[in-house]
Amino acid sequence: MTVPAARSHTEANLRAELRPPNERAPRAGIPRGIARQGPAILSYGFRPFFLGAGVWAMLAMILWTGAIAAGWPIGGAYGAIHWHAHEMLFGYAGAALAGFMLTAIPNWTGRLPVSGAPLLVLVLLWLAGRLALLAPTEAALWPAISVDLAFFPLLAAIAAREIGAGHNWKNLHVVAGLGLLTIANAWFHWAVIGGGDTGPAYRLAIAVWLLLISLIGGRLAVSFTRNWLARQGDAKLPASFGRFDRMVLLVGLGAFGLWIAIPESLWTGVLAGTAAILHALRLLRWRGLAAWREPLVLVLHAAYGFLPLGLAAISAAAFGLIGPVTGLHVLTVGAIGTMTLAVMTRATRGHTGNPLAASPVTTLAYSALIAAAILRFAVDFAPDAYLTVLTTSALLWLLAFGLFLAEYGPMLIRPRRQGR
Repeated sequence: MTVPAARSHTEANLRAELRPPNERAPRAGIPRGIARQGPAILSYGFRPFFLGAGVWAMLAMILWTGAIAAGWPIGGAYGAIHWHAHEMLFGYAGAALAGFMLTAIPNWTGRLPVSGAPLLVLVLLWLAGRLALLAPTEAALWPAISVDLAFFPLLAAIAAREIGAGHNWKNLHVVAGLGLLTIANAWFHWAVIGGGDTGPAYRLAIAVWLLLISLIGGRLAVSFTRNWLARQGDAKLPASFGRFDRMVLLVGLGAFGLWIAIPESLWTGVLAGTAAILHALRLLRWRGLAAWREPLVLVLHAAYGFLPLGLAAISAAAFGLIGPVTGLHVLTVGAIGTMTLAVMTRATRGHTGNPLAASPVTTLAYSALIAAAILRFAVDFAPDAYLTVLTTSALLWLLAFGLFLAEYGPMLIRPRRQGR
């Protein structure tokens, strides 16, 4: 079957989009040494981890809603509130990041992807962390934490080995991000066990995710938008990465650093507000609205748009205009949740031989998640309707990932479509 050029993409093009700017493709091309024996789900890293992320996004939200509404003892001795924060930041998001990295790194380095038994070990370790923290007793708390702590260091070791062996040094910042997530994870566990303040630890984790979105999400948004506009014959393309982008990233880094250490400082408010304006200007330079006809591209800009909104909320909280927790879900559900869903849908389509164009189901999933982020932010401004708005936001989250699993679950477990 012939697919119109505007509605399809070759996998070679997708690999080129995932490759950093100004980086040459390996001379011999990207090797396709994927495991041919065993189930298709273990043939490439995105398959089990994107599927796991989607399933866990739903299960964790159902369990958290049950804990709020019916007092389910989720998290056991760890505590339901801490469990919810941890499983969203390190459980769900960790799986989404692992799936992306294990798919992108072979494109960056030209090396074979991790597949088969080694991939299964990594997936089972991630799953063991989820099960260990589900309802641990006091006696089992330290063993459960130890299991959970092993995942990010192992993923970082694999990433460092592949990037180093491929001499792809410019992408070592991804390994640094995994190192910081390891520190944030250990810090969060330590604060929970010791009864201390988990705030700095989860702010560090959120900041790392947002810096990765600034670097990698920004790169993807520009690349995919440029390619889509070029196919439409639009000569006005998104601005390339340059000095302005470096300045934006540095200001954002400083703002996040102050937010982690002194979230209520006026200096934090000033720098976060400045970073919000700069990130908004950066986003405008990418011509996202010009790609409004393709939700698969537009959603990347929408996800990135939650970053300056979240920074503005951090600034407003530092000046005492809103509560310190009010803007957190703009960053978590909005920026992290929407960007991970956007990347999972696009990468799955590209690497399973499906057209790189959003279906109505995909578009509805995007819309539901964006609405969930907006509603979750509005919860704090509608105290009389707190439970109703919170429940609606949770249902929209479940709808988004339910649609993702319904459409993309079969793609993830079946072999790649031939002739694409």
